Amino acid sequence: MSIEEAGTATPMEDIGPIENVPLRVQVANRLRTAILSGRLKPGTSLVETALADQMNVSRAPIREAIQILENDGLVETIAYKGKRVKPLTAREVEEVYSLREAFEVMAVQRIIERNTPVDALRAPCEAMLKAAGDDDLEGLVAGDEAFHRTLIEIADHDLLAASWKSLYLRIHQIMALRSRKDHDLQAIASNHPPIVDALAARDMDRAVNLISAHTRNLKELDPETIAKTT
Repeated sequence: MSIEEAGTATPMEDIGPIENVPLRVQVANRLRTAILSGRLKPGTSLVETALADQMNVSRAPIREAIQILENDGLVETIAYKGKRVKPLTAREVEEVYSLREAFEVMAVQRIIERNTPVDALRAPCEAMLKAAGDDDLEGLVAGDEAFHRTLIEIADHDLLAASWKSLYLRIHQIMALRSRKDHDLQAIASNHPPIVDALAARDMDRAVNLISAHTRNLKELDPETIAKTT
């Protein structure tokens, strides 16, 4: 190989694989995003023919995708009526967020006790503030999810991470619906940097109080009004 050829060669590790994602998975991913972002609200009927026409696919991958979402717990079957986005109940919201608070308080305590660096939490904070400035609801929800996922990850506790992940889909959905209802994106984004500052300062009491208050504030959601959220 000549010097010129060596200089222009592309390292093989820089060449990613070609993804061959089944159509049912692509459809499921798109519908899941719509549900989690609140664009498909709880209680919305999922009609195969209408979705197939809208997404320009046959009914088979729609049916398979809806089954995937039913396995996720985001869709349910109503006898003689078909499939719909699973509604939220007051009890489910309370249970999800009480458990989430316990998980995230544990993560905060573990991070401080182990003197874990928290720089990884800064980028999601910045992303949320930018999304709030752009009035980008979906960008803010994505940043919020990244913040809390990172918080759990840096706590470095495998069982905690697995347990939190099982709640993630419902947490994300409730969070998006609440944000659509309140739509004070700046206030939501501004709640996060103080948590990082408290963690960085190793201020246990303040960090626990902030994460608890943040979680309880998100829990203040009337599930009965979700279907009317615009």
